[in-house]
Amino acid sequence: MEHHAHHHDTGAAHDDDHDAHQALHGHGDQHAGAATWAAAAKATLHCLTGCAIGEILGMAIGTALMWSNAATMALAIALAFVFGYSLTLFAIRKAGLGLKSAIKVALAADTVSIIVMELVDNGIIAVVPGAMDAHLDETLFWTSLLGGFVIAFLLTTPVNRWMIGRGKGHAVVHAYH
Repeated sequence: MEHHAHHHDTGAAHDDDHDAHQALHGHGDQHAGAATWAAAAKATLHCLTGCAIGEILGMAIGTALMWSNAATMALAIALAFVFGYSLTLFAIRKAGLGLKSAIKVALAADTVSIIVMELVDNGIIAVVPGAMDAHLDETLFWTSLLGGFVIAFLLTTPVNRWMIGRGKGHAVVHAYH
């Protein structure tokens, strides 16, 4: 069998793994130093969308079920990671990347951004007096949660710009858009 034919037999899975390797190690289309504030804001907004869905869902579930503050926050953080990664996975799977490679890219693209966002957002909720004890029908619940998202966005955007400029974070996803 010819080498070319043999290479063809490995098919898309091999190509996906190679593409994921290229992106994970900064060999993709995004070059270091090419980060703009617009690209960082877009990456942060993408991350914030997934985090907000998970965070709101987790806070609403935990609050409605009258769970402890710690259990509610743990659920909200877990769901923020699930939804944050899921949005990226959906986009890069749609672009044709295999599941295993897509998971690697999503982890590389979103982990730092989600961690920073969750630390800031949950830190704000934790320090606002009464926010953790507020109920779903109270303004304090929603203003502290949404205010935390705004501040998390403002503080995470420079982190994402720095990472994209080094070919890390959301830069690894650009090869699949």
